[in-house]
Amino acid sequence: MRQVTKLLICALLLTPVGAAAQSTETLADIRQELSVLFVELQRLKRELSTTGGAGQLTGGGSLVDRVNAIESEVQRLTSKTEELEFRIDRVVSDGTNRVGDLEFRLCELEPGCDIAKLEPGSTLGGVAPATGGGGIAPPSSTGDAPQLAVVEQADFERAQAALEAGNYDDAAEQFAAFRDTYPGGPLSARAGILRGEALEGAGRQSDAARAYLDTFSAAPDGDEAPEALYRLGRSLGALGQKEDACLTLAQVEVRYPAAAAVASAQSEMTRLQCR
Repeated sequence: MRQVTKLLICALLLTPVGAAAQSTETLADIRQELSVLFVELQRLKRELSTTGGAGQLTGGGSLVDRVNAIESEVQRLTSKTEELEFRIDRVVSDGTNRVGDLEFRLCELEPGCDIAKLEPGSTLGGVAPATGGGGIAPPSSTGDAPQLAVVEQADFERAQAALEAGNYDDAAEQFAAFRDTYPGGPLSARAGILRGEALEGAGRQSDAARAYLDTFSAAPDGDEAPEALYRLGRSLGALGQKEDACLTLAQVEVRYPAAAAVASAQSEMTRLQCR
């Protein structure tokens, strides 16, 4: 139980830092950095090779060999980066076309769906596909957003149905799998909260507290963050950690003064007789 407290303290103190630490570096950025490094190595190599005669190079030969080895490795990494970039472009192009084809066929099967009104969505991963890619392109649509939304909603509702039916362990596993499958999706945070609820139903209070903490830490500025923080405080109270529970519940109003969860947090603080 003390491990939960340590996790809570880390989440509350380090949350602002974690949000700023996310990287947006792309393959193109890495490729550019490798190119710059390659040029610098070439310049260094020229300097080492022109400082003296052949007799003087024997003393510095090991350094030249090291520069040559680094240059070779940079060339290898540059080639590998270009290969990966090409493969990603092909996957994006083919995957986008295939998902678009599924969307087109689903529309044909769905009553009332007008194929002519289908709008193209974003490409897979938000990356523009390379021209001339493989796959089957459907008429009027290459987007994947509607199809992904259908699948995601179906998975969420399946897990929710298990929770409502009282199959708590099964629901907890399904919500965990949902968050792994759709990280950062619009229903991911809600799935985290319902996973905690399922774990509570299964009598796994400590695991439920961790689930709420994970949900809060993953998106401390998200719409579900106030409720996740409130439920975390309530779970800590159920685990007998009154002091930590009161501290956590008080943070709900401090961080989210206009959230609906503030009233629930205050009610729980009253029940726990927090000072």
